[in-house]
Amino acid sequence: MKSVGAKLLQLYIIFMRKESFATGDFIHVFNRGNRKMPIIHNDTDKWRFLKILRFLNDQYSLSNIFREIDILVKNGKCRQFERPNAWPQHKPLVKILSFCLMPNHYHLLLKEIIDGGVSRFMHKLSTSFTNYSNIKYNEVGSVFQGSYKAKLIKTERYLQYVDVYIQVFNPFELYAGGSEKATKEFDKAFDFTLEYPFCSLGESFCKRKLNIIDRDILSDGFEELQGYKDLARELIIYHNIRKTLKEYTFD
Repeated sequence: MKSVGAKLLQLYIIFMRKESFATGDFIHVFNRGNRKMPIIHNDTDKWRFLKILRFLNDQYSLSNIFREIDILVKNGKCRQFERPNAWPQHKPLVKILSFCLMPNHYHLLLKEIIDGGVSRFMHKLSTSFTNYSNIKYNEVGSVFQGSYKAKLIKTERYLQYVDVYIQVFNPFELYAGGSEKATKEFDKAFDFTLEYPFCSLGESFCKRKLNIIDRDILSDGFEELQGYKDLARELIIYHNIRKTLKEYTFD
């Protein structure tokens, strides 16, 4: 017989779910700042968002989790983005295939791996970052514009489109001169994106290791960086990725 706590958790998962995702589904999740305002103000905020992706994608919960990590790092018992050895075995809520953090919005490509995992993870992300931001900036209310948006990806081709859109095209908007100039200077802009620490492209191809992403089936098709770069060039320059993915983007 289930405990009261287990029943409440089950009801909570059902209540939070945005769509009826099945285990194995791939989902594009995105949201932006309330009133289109920035959600991050400096690099400290950006790194906090990435730490949330790293450490809250876990069935294990701990109050003051980031305070504990900071203490362990300060005492030399673990490194930044390293899971403490004293914690139980990692049991992720979702697979994070790719991500990009922009000044006033974010994009995530997730895979549902346990029932209700996406809903649980997104609730943890939103709550944690909102609490952090409100305390730091002495504000109240949600940082984000309502509930997150979630789009089910139904074909492998669209999975590739969304992944490139998240990992390459979004950071192109931060390139000097914006996405239009980035498209014209594709090679330079792609190198810029590889070095941009707040999207997952560099981690996807072993330029850095933050232990946030799990590329899942995407690793099978893109073991080499050049093949991925060629696809990104094709989708961005020749197939107008923004127009193709209009339903997956903000109005």
